Amino acid sequence: MHAMVVLRLIPDIDEEFELAEDGKGIDREWVGFKLNEFDDHALEEAVLLKEQYGAKVTAVALDGDGVDRVLQTALARGADAVLKIAHDCEGLIPASTTASLVAQAAKKQKADLILTGVQTIEDLFGQLAPSLGAALDWPQVSAVSGVSTKAGRVLVQQEYSGGVTATLSVLMPAVLGIQSASSPPRYVSGSKLRDVLSATIPEASFESTAVSTAPEIESVEFPEVASHADMIEGDAEEVAAKLVSILRERGFAKR
Repeated sequence: MHAMVVLRLIPDIDEEFELAEDGKGIDREWVGFKLNEFDDHALEEAVLLKEQYGAKVTAVALDGDGVDRVLQTALARGADAVLKIAHDCEGLIPASTTASLVAQAAKKQKADLILTGVQTIEDLFGQLAPSLGAALDWPQVSAVSGVSTKAGRVLVQQEYSGGVTATLSVLMPAVLGIQSASSPPRYVSGSKLRDVLSATIPEASFESTAVSTAPEIESVEFPEVASHADMIEGDAEEVAAKLVSILRERGFAKR
């Protein structure tokens, strides 16, 4: 089994950020980026398949700032190989384009299982896994929370609402959208990371064959502030008295 894992960097919106001048997205020049949490779980699930069933694991990512470190970390976590995909896209890359490029890499690498995070903050509808399945004409399952293999098939746990879980038997090759790994993503020690810092990261280039049907973002806006907070200062007695006064004024306490 050759498992390919797709790793994506997403804007770190925990940091302060601004909108782009055209009002159609985040200003990507100044915002920081981090590994998508769901892709982190996909990598962990792939490494578990390696440990349990002897799968080969290749981590792939589209080129961009910070991608080398992400791929080096994947090696430190247990990936056997990595691949950086060159492209000429700018800004937000549609899932269909990513799928086209990764699908070509999967064919060249002879992968028979692709794992990717179920979604990102820039792909809330989780379009990458289905787009990959369509590009490769492979069966695809999303919202996966566990993977095992038996007789040329993968047995996947798929989560439904209300805490319901189903087990599906899927013939390989296949694409899986991982929601959570069977166990939490492992910690990478500094010594393991140092061991792979000198590793050469192979690069490949493909032409996207995706049809340009991605929806176009018309505008992105910060939500309007509907209320404000009153800061209450003073010692304990003063704060308590002010709180009582406010509660009475607003009808939450009797006078």
